[in-house]
Amino acid sequence: MAERIIPPEGYGRLPADSGSFAHWLRHLPLKPGRPDVFLYDGGRKLRQDVHHAVIDIDVGTRDLQQCADAVIRLRAEYLWSRGQYGDIHFNFTSGDTAWYVNWRDGYRAIVDCDAVLWAATAQPDTSYLNFRNYLDIVFTYAGSFSLSHELDSVAVDRMQIGDVFIQGAFPGHAVIVVDTAVDTVSGNKVFLLAQSYMPAQNIHILRNPRNTTLSPWYPLDFG
Repeated sequence: MAERIIPPEGYGRLPADSGSFAHWLRHLPLKPGRPDVFLYDGGRKLRQDVHHAVIDIDVGTRDLQQCADAVIRLRAEYLWSRGQYGDIHFNFTSGDTAWYVNWRDGYRAIVDCDAVLWAATAQPDTSYLNFRNYLDIVFTYAGSFSLSHELDSVAVDRMQIGDVFIQGAFPGHAVIVVDTAVDTVSGNKVFLLAQSYMPAQNIHILRNPRNTTLSPWYPLDFG
């Protein structure tokens, strides 16, 4: 992504340490050109006018990887790539925590209304496929409401790559900051946003509909 989407004239990217979540997001692979956004079932998204580029990561084959789920997917994929398996955990809407290491060791969630119990009912499995199966369960029982309660609020002028704009509701929405840049003279910041949506669809970089000259970058004082 960093090679394809350059900052506006006069802006330079803010530093991101190699190996950090910020660096990983900044270098997400993009599909060539500006392809259509497709849904989980292979159909085209109805609106094709909101995206600048499409991130080259699968959406799965079920209607699960929607808005907050895309944020969860990116964070989990980063931690998986770093071998930080013990840091992969997300809360269900019930408030119960789903730990990847427990899932990896064979524990499965038994959901009865709002009650969640974990029991060892499967063989230990460290494969990537099993990791994706774990994420599908998280996508099923988590969402913008639960994710919003896991995140700490920060002032917009302290924005960093990996921060999330989120409205926790039923339904809510979430978009993630995947890059930032700063005007080398004025110090003004701009940023890029990525999202999925409903139904589950390719994660894509958003256009800026209010400023087509600056698009796909957004100013910090976006209103």
